[in-house]
This record gives sequence, structure tokens and C-alpha cells, in this order.
Amino acid sequence: MTTLRLATRKSALALAQSRMVARALESLHPGLSVEEVQLTTQGDRVQDRSLAAIGGKGLFVKEIEEALLEGRADLAVHSMKDLPATVPEGLTVCAVPNREDPFDLLVTRDGRGLDALAPGATVGTSSRRRELLLLEARPDLTCALLRGNVDTRLRRLEEGAYDAIVLAAAGVRRLGLSVRGVSLEGALLPAIAQGALALEAREDDARTRMLVAPLDDPRTRLETHAERAVLRALGGSCVTPVAAYARLAGDGAMRIDGFLATEDGSRRGRAYRSGKVVAVASAEALGRSLAEGLAAALG
Repeated sequence: MTTLRLATRKSALALAQSRMVARALESLHPGLSVEEVQLTTQGDRVQDRSLAAIGGKGLFVKEIEEALLEGRADLAVHSMKDLPATVPEGLTVCAVPNREDPFDLLVTRDGRGLDALAPGATVGTSSRRRELLLLEARPDLTCALLRGNVDTRLRRLEEGAYDAIVLAAAGVRRLGLSVRGVSLEGALLPAIAQGALALEAREDDARTRMLVAPLDDPRTRLETHAERAVLRALGGSCVTPVAAYARLAGDGAMRIDGFLATEDGSRRGRAYRSGKVVAVASAEALGRSLAEGLAAALG
């Protein structure tokens, strides 16, 4: 029996995503056994401060990438929105499975939507992007820091610490949770690559790359490459208030919408680009063009 060591964080969502990939790989390759290598990252250890204050979402992947580079693991499954703009030398994103719902959910105790929140309602989030976009739609709201895994956030909502919280729809679905949530599609542009998974391995590990190749979804790969090109072109980090969402049509036409703000929210810009995309290079070119438009809109 062949063994593949899969590095994962210990959170319920990380485990659910990793085990989903493990089941798919074992189904594709009879005789393959996927062994979990559970790790705790700096992002998991520090829960009392915002991600921006402690260095960004890249802190959720650093220890995992070290395990890959040191040969203690063969494969990692990340929420792609947590990946910094570039991956370390020697590693590669070798597969991008089909994307889940990319949008955010507004979750309340009674299922009301954004427009129905009471004046001055308190919304829990740790994302500056979400905060700025929420306040664009409802300037009267109060946004308060909310860290922790999905269960912790839902418990804090039920305890009455917040009137509403914002969660990624993809995480809720992958955990199989039933929540009173209303999609924020149309109100909040999603984080770059939200809803997508990144399967990362060593560049020189041909066996692992071969095993995971069938899980790659070409459409999702092109869309997320376009979005991540925006982040790279802007020189942004995982905490920069930036959003981008690309949609690829069957005829190869892609539209990508974006939002960019300064950290203090004093300047904000929106832009979009559209064009024909046939390969990663043209997807990334469209993303870079959007980055130029966002920078110009920001002034």
C-alpha cells in the first residue's frame, strides 16, 4: 500500500477539507492510504488580535509549508484565500479543485438579511475587507473583532455578543452546518480565491503531483489565477483590503471585478476588466490589468 502524508491544521474546517481531498484521492487510486499530519500554526495559536496585527493570513500556512519543504509531509490542503501572493521556492500549487460558493454569508439568530438589521447593529468579523464593504452598504453598523473557528463564532452569536456575524459560505457548506444565513452576493465582493482550495506539494515530488492531478479543475484554476494576479500586482498581503472575483464563461470570456482600499478606509476604488482567457497567462494578464485599474481608482 502506498502512503501519502497530508499536512493539515487541526481546525474542524481544515480537517473537513483535508479529509474530503483524502477520500477523493483514495477513491481515485486504489491501494493509496492518506495519512494526516496535524499541525498547529501561529494563526491558530493567537486568537485575541486581528490577523492584520499579527502578520496576516499567511500565518495559517507557514508551519505547513515548512513541513512540506522539510519532507515531513507530501501534500497540503489550504483554503486558497489564506495563501500569500507567492508560494515559497520549491513548492507549487499542483491542483485547484472545483470551487465552492465564493460569497460571504450574513448569519443572524433569526435569519434576517443586511437591510433588515436594526440601526447600529453589531456585526462580528475579523476581515477589514468585510468591514469596509459592510459599512459602504450600511454606514450605521458597528463592526467588532471576531476571531476563532466557525463553531466559536456561531457560539458567540448565539450568546448575544453580536447581532450578526459574517462567514464564508464555502466553509459553512463544507462543514455541513445548518445556519440562518443570507448570501451577501451583490453586497460584498469576496476575498481573492474565496471558496477555492489549493493543493500544495514540492515541485520535485513528481509522484504526489501525479496523484493529485485528476483533482484539478481548469475553470477554477484560471479564475483563481486571475484573482491572485491582482494581489501580486498590487504587492498586497492577505490583510490588504482587496477583493476580486473572476467568472469564466463557456466561450472563454472572463469578467473580473475588484475592490481596493487603504487600511484606514479613507480611500477606496472599484474597477472591472473583461477579456478572452484561454490559458493561465491570459488570465493573469487580465488580473494585472484590473490591479492597474484599482490602483488608478484609489488615486
